[in-house]
Amino acid sequence: MKVSKRIFNLETETAFTVLAKANKLKLEGKDIINLGIGQPDFPTPLNIVEAGIKALKDGHHGYTPSNGIIELREAVSKEIYRAYKENISPENILITPGGKPVIFFATLIFGDSDKEIIYPDPGFPIYRSMIKYSGAKPVPMNLKEENNFEIDIDELSRLINDNTSLIIINNPNNPTGSFMNEQKIIDLVNLLEKYSHVTILSDEIYSNIIFDKNTMPSLLKFESIRNRLIVLEGWSKTFCMTGWRLGWSFWPNKLIDIANKLCVNDHSCPTSISQYAGIEALEGPKDEIHKIKNEFEKRRNFVHEELNKLPNINCFKPGGAFYAFPNVSKSNLTGKEYADIALEKHGVAIVPGTSFGDDAKEFIRISYANSIENIEKAIKRLSNI
Repeated sequence: MKVSKRIFNLETETAFTVLAKANKLKLEGKDIINLGIGQPDFPTPLNIVEAGIKALKDGHHGYTPSNGIIELREAVSKEIYRAYKENISPENILITPGGKPVIFFATLIFGDSDKEIIYPDPGFPIYRSMIKYSGAKPVPMNLKEENNFEIDIDELSRLINDNTSLIIINNPNNPTGSFMNEQKIIDLVNLLEKYSHVTILSDEIYSNIIFDKNTMPSLLKFESIRNRLIVLEGWSKTFCMTGWRLGWSFWPNKLIDIANKLCVNDHSCPTSISQYAGIEALEGPKDEIHKIKNEFEKRRNFVHEELNKLPNINCFKPGGAFYAFPNVSKSNLTGKEYADIALEKHGVAIVPGTSFGDDAKEFIRISYANSIENIEKAIKRLSNI
C-alpha cells in the first residue's frame, strides 16, 4: 500500500503523548499530577451546558449552514464590537469545530512548494505541522527569553521576502504565556503594512485570559491590514469548552468563500448543539468566566514566585494564557530529560520545550490549569530534581 508522501510531513502534539503516558501511569496506581495538557480544569459553566441541553430538546439535531448558524455569527459580531468597537459583518465570520481547522485552511490556501510561511518558535506545534503538510517552507520566527518571548520586529523584517505568503502571530502565546501589549502590536502592524503581498493569521484564542489589567490588542482593530487578515478565536479556553469543539474566525471578503468551501469539503458544518451553547456563552452572564480568569491570575502569580525559588529553574512572568515556560538549564538537563524525570520519578506531567520548537531545548512548559494545591505539591516534587 502506498500513501501520499505529504502524509509523512504531519507532526503531532506531544502534550497529548504526555497525557497518554500520564494516564497509563495513573492506571498502574501511581500518583500523577498533570501539568501538561492545555485545557482549563474548570467545568463548562452551567448556563452554557443548559443551553446545549435545550438545543437537543428543541430538536436542533440536523445539519446547519457550513459557515455556522446566523444567530451565532451575529453574536460573534456583537462580541467583537463589545470588545474592540469594530463593526465586523457576520458574513465574514466562519464557525468551525474548534480552532485547528482555521490553521489547516489558512496553510492550505497559502502554502505551496514555492512559498514560505513564517511561524513563532516556540509555538503551537500544529503551525509547523500544517505548514509542512501544505508543501510550503516553514520559517521559524525565534522568540527569545531575553525578549520575554515577544516578537523581535527587526528579526521578523529580515525573514520576510518575496516568497513569504503567510505570517502566523499568536498573542497571548502558547507555550510561553508571553503577551504583547498594544504598543508592540502597533509596531508589528507598522511593519506588516510594508508587505502588502503577505497575509496574516492571528491566533487570538487566549484573548480573554490576560493579566495585570491589560486588554487584548486584537489585530482586528487595524483596518490597514484587515483585507489580508485571518483571526482565529473560539470558546475552548475562555469558556472551558474544549470538548464542545467550537471555534470562530474572521476572514476578509476575498477569502471567506474559499474558506467556506473548505468547510463543506472537510466537515460539512459545526455541531448544531454546540453552536446554540456558543450563543449562550457570548450573550449570557459572565460572572463565572471572570472568576475563572481571576483564579488563573492567582495561579500565575503563585507559579511564577514558587518556580523561581527553585535553584535549578528560571521563569519569566507570563502575561496571559495559563502556561509558564521555565528554563531548566541550571539543572544540567535538557527540557526533555527534565520532563522525563519529572514524570517517571516524581509523578509530575509536564511538556518539554522541544515539543514547541527546535530552539527550546532548555525549557519545559507547565500548564497551571490545575488547582493551587496540586500545583504546590508538583513544585515541591520538582524541587528534588
